Amino acid sequence: MHAQDALPLRYVQNDAFGYGERLVYDVGYKFLTAGTATFSVGKEPVTMGSRQCYDIRFDMISTKSLDYLYKVRDRYRTLVDIDGIFPWKFEQTIREGGYSRDFSATFDQYAHKAVTTEGTFDVPAFVHDVISAFYYVRTVDMRKLKKGDVVNLQNFFDRESHDLVLRILGRQTVEVKAGTFKCVVVEPVIKSGGLFKLEGKLLLWLSDDERRIPVKVSTMIPIGSVDAELTGYSGLRGPLAGRIN
Repeated sequence: MHAQDALPLRYVQNDAFGYGERLVYDVGYKFLTAGTATFSVGKEPVTMGSRQCYDIRFDMISTKSLDYLYKVRDRYRTLVDIDGIFPWKFEQTIREGGYSRDFSATFDQYAHKAVTTEGTFDVPAFVHDVISAFYYVRTVDMRKLKKGDVVNLQNFFDRESHDLVLRILGRQTVEVKAGTFKCVVVEPVIKSGGLFKLEGKLLLWLSDDERRIPVKVSTMIPIGSVDAELTGYSGLRGPLAGRIN
């Protein structure tokens, strides 16, 4: 055991997700299904140092019928501390058309450093990658939050750490292939250099219950929006009370 392992780390109550959870989505533009996306949590913990972690993955695959136009095979992987819900390691493999990118970051949550394939960077305590932030947000009890309330966290990407503010926009009932759900609508907004960026570019509909699963994700683009809608789920930590039918 390293001496630094004795330093205190935070504890976050998590009733939202656990081992073996799998969420599947159709991704498309208007009436065109362009691909599928999957969030999955490994069935067993992975150990980093002395800490046990959730092995969380996000995969995006274009449909075979569209591969000849623009083939997508993206994978993100993050090892998230089970007790503190913060990342120890992040990996990104991007294959989109003729573009490719491989990136990894190991987070030293004691020394507040991110050691990446592009260098070593200072980071704030319990900084998140893009996937771990998604799962941390699910641990926040939003049943007590109302329109206009915010959740604050910090995110590392593109060699920098940014303040990430999650705005509560209200509540809606949403119908997708997986069913009809009561949802909390939230908007992630990145703050950089004192200014807010990406406002209105991304909306999340999270089930309004203890699981807070992403039911729908909408990303704005110049010609409309790309939406991911839940088509199936398995391995949930408990009942999905937000589903109406």
